[in-house]
Amino acid sequence: MPTFFLILRRLWLVLACTLLLCVPQAHAFQRNADLEEIKLAELPPEALQTLRRIQRGGPFPYRRDGIVFQNRERRLPIKSRGYYREYTVPTPGAQDRGARRIIAGQGSTGDVRTSGEYYYTPDHYKRFLLIRE
Repeated sequence: MPTFFLILRRLWLVLACTLLLCVPQAHAFQRNADLEEIKLAELPPEALQTLRRIQRGGPFPYRRDGIVFQNRERRLPIKSRGYYREYTVPTPGAQDRGARRIIAGQGSTGDVRTSGEYYYTPDHYKRFLLIRE
């Protein structure tokens, strides 16, 4: 009998953990309608430079620039894998890539260079600002 209760308890723990991981938490999502906007003139100069590099197709100073952004936190509109690409916005004085990024969507053109769909995150994906050109 003790074995039965042990198994039942383990099953309950697995179920509880699964639910906690699978059920979206309200604070973890930022809906597209809720996205704040930022104008080009309000971007830091380094972000503007990164945006221009994206639109030219490079060159990019960081090896990881252009990798797929997976949108795990689902703070951007949900799209198929590979739709978003991420690019580093240099942070003056940082010893590494820093926390700032521009995320580029493929938009209706299918090309991040011409899509016009760009998001700036100053804090490594905690908050996204829709860039308005």
